[in-house]
Amino acid sequence: MPGRMAGKNVLITGAATGIGRAAAELMVAEGGRVVIADINEEAARGLVSTLGTAAHFVRCDVTRETEIEALLGEAVARLGRLDVLVNNAGMITHKAVTDIDVDLWDRVFAVNTRSAFLAAKHAVPHLRAAGGGSIVNMSSMAGLRGAAGLSVYSASKAAINGLTVSLALELAPERIRVNAVCPGWVDTPFNQPVIDFLGGVEETAKLVKASIPLERQGTVREVAGLVLYLASDESAFITAQAISINGGAYN
Repeated sequence: MPGRMAGKNVLITGAATGIGRAAAELMVAEGGRVVIADINEEAARGLVSTLGTAAHFVRCDVTRETEIEALLGEAVARLGRLDVLVNNAGMITHKAVTDIDVDLWDRVFAVNTRSAFLAAKHAVPHLRAAGGGSIVNMSSMAGLRGAAGLSVYSASKAAINGLTVSLALELAPERIRVNAVCPGWVDTPFNQPVIDFLGGVEETAKLVKASIPLERQGTVREVAGLVLYLASDESAFITAQAISINGGAYN
């Protein structure tokens, strides 16, 4: 039977590791073709080698508009057209507000927020040419509710949620859907700065058990499953949403 992504061409930023990697694996397993964009060349090329001819790697620094524009051009050249954009590239920092300088603030917003805007800007003409498509932005539970020490990260993800709704309303007449995924605690090295701040793995596990009704972290595969759903035609009537996947944590 054809997979849920059969005939779909997908671009995923930050796809060499973590949630992005799991999403790329699922897209290919469900019949899609994927361009993996990342600055981590070794991990990205390793992933492509396991996924085979359905996957391609393009190195891209998502903070640079010229590289994003070139990425979109190369992705379409390799795939033939673009049906799905997954803005997954991101970074996290956990610091007191008094320890955050302007350079760090700007860097977090460049990676987490500006990159999504730029990728959407340059992807929309290609999605329009394909007759529509789906944009999935990676947000966070921190974008729906703040947390001590996460001021810059929370602000960057709240901005993603606002961008998501605005783009969804703007692009709906062209059959381009835009949604955001808001994970809570997920077992991925991405969260290491927060784990370090909390005092290590054991202390983090205690916090997770006490604050998450399901008493565990999510897995990258579980989050990737939601990304896949929003990318596929199964979610054809869903747009302008920021969907939580957090084990029942209060938003």
